[in-house]
Amino acid sequence: MDRAYAEPLDVRAVAAVAHVSEAHFIRSFRAVFGETPHRYLQRRRVERSMFLLRETDRSVTDICLDVGFSSLGTFSRTFREIVGETPSVYRIGNGPIVAPHCVQLTAMRPRVGANEVIQSSSFGEATAAGARVG
Repeated sequence: MDRAYAEPLDVRAVAAVAHVSEAHFIRSFRAVFGETPHRYLQRRRVERSMFLLRETDRSVTDICLDVGFSSLGTFSRTFREIVGETPSVYRIGNGPIVAPHCVQLTAMRPRVGANEVIQSSSFGEATAAGARVG
């Protein structure tokens, strides 16, 4: 899913690779990662779009389509849910990062909204309690 984030998610095919049912795969994925495969993929697409918004002058619509969203409205809504601001506002407030690669990767991670309750995931990362998933 990380490598092919711009392609449509076929949960049935991914579950078949894991030799489990689609429902079991979704439950197991959520138990491990704290979100459904669909939401994980959306988050990955938003992370990539954050990079493209900062580092290029391409239009928001082009970036939306390149990262795998088929609708600008869905992209903007999902981006705002995950990042806390619209893609256009994010672009204005965040320019290119001139730092070591590890610092760039950290800066590219979406932040949890300030008004959300924070819990720890199984990987020690902060997650939003009650946040909409998948």
